[in-house]
Amino acid sequence: MSSAMDAMLSFNERFVTNKEYDQYGADRLQDKKLAILTCMDTRLTRLLPAALDLQNGAVKLITNAGGIISHTFGSAMRSLLISVYFMDVEEIAVIGHYDCGMQGFEAAVLERKMVEKGIPGERIEFVKEQCGDLDAWFRGFDDAKDSVRNTVAMIRNHPLMPESVEVRGFLIDSRTGALEALPDEAQAHGGERPAA
Repeated sequence: MSSAMDAMLSFNERFVTNKEYDQYGADRLQDKKLAILTCMDTRLTRLLPAALDLQNGAVKLITNAGGIISHTFGSAMRSLLISVYFMDVEEIAVIGHYDCGMQGFEAAVLERKMVEKGIPGERIEFVKEQCGDLDAWFRGFDDAKDSVRNTVAMIRNHPLMPESVEVRGFLIDSRTGALEALPDEAQAHGGERPAA
C-alpha cells in the first residue's frame, strides 16, 4: 500500500518533468514586507492566501499549532525575527481562527495519546524534567481573541523586535475566510520592553 509520502514523491516527479513549477515562481524577498503567523490547521492552507489575495511569495507565512508564540525564544519567534532582519518584513499579522483545535487543548490528553502510541512513561517523565513544564509547553488556549492578543503582545514586547515593526491581531473564519481585525487594546500592551 502506497503511503502519502510515496504518493507525494510520485506526483513531484511528474510536477518537475512537466515544468508545472513555472507558475509558482517567486523571489526570496516577499512583495508585501509582511509576515503572517497563523495556525497550521489544514483548512487554512489554501483558504487564507485566497481570502487575503496573497500570491505565492507575497508574504512570509509561519504556521504552528494555534498560531501561538508560547516562548520568547522559541522557533516561531526566531522565524519572525529573521523575517524582520533578513527578509525586509515591516509588518506582522497574527491570524488566529475560530474553531481551533488548540482551544481548550490540555497536555493531559496529549500525554494519554502518547502512551496509546507506545511512548514509555519514563520517556515522558524525562521530557517533563527537561522541559520544566510540559503542561505549559503543550497547553492550548481558552479564548481565541485572548490568544491572538497575548501573541501580539509577546511579539511587540520582545527585546529584539524593533518598535518600527507594526504588529496586529486578526481572527479568520476557517469556513468562509472572513477576516476580523481585533481592536488594538495592546497600545498599552502589558508593560515596557525589557532593557537591553
